[in-house]
Amino acid sequence: MPKWLKDAVFYEIYPQSFYDTNRDGIGDFNGIIEKLDYIKGLGCNALWINPCFDSPFKDAGYDVRDYKKVAPRYGTNNDLYRLFGEAHKKGIRVLLDLVPGHTSEEHPWFLESQKAEKNEFSNRYIWTNFCFEPAKGYAYIGGECERNGTYLLNFFKCQPALNYGFLNCEEEWQLPPDHPDCIATREAMKDVMRFWLDHGCDGFRVDMAPSLVKNDDEVKSGTSAIWRNVREMLDAEYPEAAIVAEWGEPQLSLKAGFHMDFYLNHMGPGNGYSSLMRDYGMPERLKEDNSFFKKDAHGDITRFLNQYLPDYEATKDDGYYCLITCNHDTVRPKYNLTDEELKIAYAFIFTMPGVPFLYYGDEIGMRYQEIPTKEGGYFRTGARTPMQWTNGKNAGFSEGEADALYLPVDPAADAPSVESQEEKEDSLLHTVRKILALRHAEEDLQADAKFEVVYAESGELPFVYRRGDLLIAVNPSAETVSAPVDAAGRSEIFSVGSGKAENGAITLEAQSFLVLK
Repeated sequence: MPKWLKDAVFYEIYPQSFYDTNRDGIGDFNGIIEKLDYIKGLGCNALWINPCFDSPFKDAGYDVRDYKKVAPRYGTNNDLYRLFGEAHKKGIRVLLDLVPGHTSEEHPWFLESQKAEKNEFSNRYIWTNFCFEPAKGYAYIGGECERNGTYLLNFFKCQPALNYGFLNCEEEWQLPPDHPDCIATREAMKDVMRFWLDHGCDGFRVDMAPSLVKNDDEVKSGTSAIWRNVREMLDAEYPEAAIVAEWGEPQLSLKAGFHMDFYLNHMGPGNGYSSLMRDYGMPERLKEDNSFFKKDAHGDITRFLNQYLPDYEATKDDGYYCLITCNHDTVRPKYNLTDEELKIAYAFIFTMPGVPFLYYGDEIGMRYQEIPTKEGGYFRTGARTPMQWTNGKNAGFSEGEADALYLPVDPAADAPSVESQEEKEDSLLHTVRKILALRHAEEDLQADAKFEVVYAESGELPFVYRRGDLLIAVNPSAETVSAPVDAAGRSEIFSVGSGKAENGAITLEAQSFLVLK
């Protein structure tokens, strides 16, 4: 396990929307470099940069055309190498976004694979043997290639699936994972990882990590074997490199070799993570909001704990199960929560076990925008709008013309910005800085410190938990609440709102968060 993860706090950057330095309306590597001091000042000491490789951008860069070349709209390879170096000077690690399950249909591997004449890339992707032979149970494309067959997709139409094999082969055209051509796919992806690690990258967030081996079993044993092989390579050659899975099942992912896995809402509304901040359904079908951190929603923390605790207890010695404020696939939490509600939510996220991830702009409460789809974003597009730095032109994101921006900035007169929140001592931005400073200062708040539920009753508040020797109490509601928890001899080291510990109980006023030492 890389030691630096213990005290890591990640900042996720959607590069095309972060900061534009050349006036073309698209964020770039130089923009990230210029904002490194801001990121460090937040308390974030690691970055996850969404896909920045060469791409036709039919899926915002998750359709890679060249794994070893950056997209020109962000700069050059040398610009990215410089970003690694400048970040390291400030004590900031950098993860890139690796997409191992598919490429763009414009990738040179695919252009060779689709040729009628057999070559070394013929089995780099998954093909049936005949043009009218459907790939039963899988999305596939036919009629567009020289080759007399159809090919499988991994997600969108533009993303042909790379061939890591089938755990249980049922058709003649399906290869087992130990077939030389499937092993060649795995080794090609390890070669990509080595390329970027050798140039200064500190690891990877892995897109759709469980999607490699097809017809896999329930425990993903075929795909897990591949990731364990990758982990062996990292441990031997790059022991300080880290990998985090987009998987959401830590009992599988962490035992497969990942250092971290995200607790995600991809299983749909109502799961444990969604119950915290997004218990309302998708934006187009908004229903009653029962989110735990919604002041008047009467949310229930046991809905989160009933799912979280079994996974945490089963994997706490294997790696880190990570909470996020949001990501590029998720509606921003400001969609339904006020800044005061977000302060409590973030204080919780940043004091929980694992390695937390802060999505750019969440620290100022950027809003989710109802806008048309861009580059395959669909409803997710509204969470990918430009960072709002100032109250001036284009919210300080770009000096280019407004109609040239990658996406429009929030047009509201009261749109949050870094500039406006810097001026207010009680702003969301300052609260984030304070809680992250506390996390770095207190080892008991870091990734591997012990976590224990002290008081959590269905339909009752507050929620009280222990990190190491610290006692933490949460009350997101509009009422004053108490819990029979003895905190004698402890003193407050951080609070949002107001609370006290006396007479064998912890009492919190409305919308309060309290850390006692």
